[in-house]
Amino acid sequence: MAAPVPALILPQEVVAGTLAGWAQVVVGHPFDTVKVQLQTNSKQYRNGVDCFKIIAKNEAFLGFYRGVASPLMGIGACNAVLFSTYSNFRRLIRGGDTTRPLSLRETGMAGALTGSVMAFFNTPVELLKVQLQTQKNNPAYKGVFDAAAKIYAHRGISGLYHGLPITIMRDIPSFATYFFVYEGIKQIIGNHNHNGNKNHLSSTELLFSGGIAGIACWIPCYPQDVIKSTMQSNLNFKSARECFWSLLSYSKKTNTSVFRLLSNGFGPTMVRAFPANAATFFAYEMALKILRVSD
Repeated sequence: MAAPVPALILPQEVVAGTLAGWAQVVVGHPFDTVKVQLQTNSKQYRNGVDCFKIIAKNEAFLGFYRGVASPLMGIGACNAVLFSTYSNFRRLIRGGDTTRPLSLRETGMAGALTGSVMAFFNTPVELLKVQLQTQKNNPAYKGVFDAAAKIYAHRGISGLYHGLPITIMRDIPSFATYFFVYEGIKQIIGNHNHNGNKNHLSSTELLFSGGIAGIACWIPCYPQDVIKSTMQSNLNFKSARECFWSLLSYSKKTNTSVFRLLSNGFGPTMVRAFPANAATFFAYEMALKILRVSD
């Protein structure tokens, strides 16, 4: 008798993914605020530390959580979709053999496919976040729902998906690297410390694996993220190409290297990446363990 086909989206995976998303936002949003400010207003700050000091001085603690409502709601939902989608692609790649472990190449493939799906969820969430994070005096939006309503009223659904192509170009290599490195680090630790069993890692080992994966996933996609954030902070850009040429023109006028412009905010991103993604994977793994879900 054939084994039953797993549900497309297991409720436990949705719960675990949502909790992972919330953990990521709580830990990582202050660093993300600094990153976005550096990416979109680099002329105002000398570096990440200077940006951090100015936000702390002018807006205190709450300034670092400006625009948090959008990711708190959206990233929780996005991570639920992320981990559920990733698990389903893993099952599809396995085919009928539900017990066969995936190779790291297959894991990366599942991550890349997941990234192509996630871009459609991430684009509107991140657009609203960037719009709220980059508001200054006399803000145009009162909050995430007001921003969504006004952007939709003026630009339609395409306004909320401003920057989708560059987000796809970011998310495919990013998520391929994310899951490849996470599973690879777990496999190395399992081989070294647990007789080849990567499912018996300690809390510290899980946190370490998630943190390293979080750092690694930015390496192939950070320039795309700078272009995406710049586009989403200025809705008048018609395409990623136009945005890139604008950055190139600015680099020539100011005698600033293109490399520097396309790496603005990289430091805070790396500082954020380890704790935020350590928290993400740890929360997800612990939730699945409590709910007794195995993929």
